[in-house]
Order: sequence, then C-alpha cells, then structure tokens
Amino acid sequence: MKTTPLPDLLVICLCAEWCGTCREYRAGFEALAAQRPDAGFYWIDVEDEAEWITDLDVENFPTLLIQRGDRVMFFGTMLPQHAILQRTLETLTALTDAEAQAYVSANEERARWQSERNVRSALATHMAADRV
Repeated sequence: MKTTPLPDLLVICLCAEWCGTCREYRAGFEALAAQRPDAGFYWIDVEDEAEWITDLDVENFPTLLIQRGDRVMFFGTMLPQHAILQRTLETLTALTDAEAQAYVSANEERARWQSERNVRSALATHMAADRV
C-alpha cells in the first residue's frame, strides 16, 4: 500500500467526540487550518482511531501534536484558545532548522517525543488505508 505524502507541518488535534470542549474548539481549529494551507491540520478522535493512535496516551483535551518534518515540536494539552495555537505555530515555524533541532533536543521530554510521539508515517499509512 502506498502512503500519502504529508505536508511538512502537521498540526494534529487529538480529541474525543464526547468532549464538549473539543466540540467547541473544532470550528476555530478548522478556521485556523483554512488560514494555513501550507500545513496539514488533522482532527483525530482518539476513540475512533484507537487502533493506530493508542501509544500517545492522551489524558486531557484538547491535546495538540505539532510536527515539523520528522521533528515533534510540541505534544501536550493546550488551553482551548485558538490564538494560543496560532502564536505557537508562528513561533515554531519561524525557527531555522538548526534552532528547531536545538529546541527538540533541549530537554529530556522533547527528546523522548522524537521517538514516542512521531506519527508522520502512521498518519500517512492510516490515510492511505482510508482511501482504499
């Protein structure tokens, strides 16, 4: 099965349909996606997609995963205010490659994200399987 190429910048909201905060957050998330055609914004319900997303251990909502290439730049909960996500994206995408590499290896938690939270290939495979 051929995987689908994904944009360099991935912005993934891990949520649950039963979560009222997630439902309220979604419209703004999609509006921000419309402003950033260079990025891939993905809304993933952790219960519906549990078979391939289970290793991420999502405990609170909304949980965001921001990945630039193969670098996981952010993983965690974020206040459900779209301006915070927008500023975070602006900051993380403004980093040079050298700065991004220094950022992701600056502490143990971020260094662990690189092996434990990198979902690029799993997402591409999952999307390709959905198209079959």
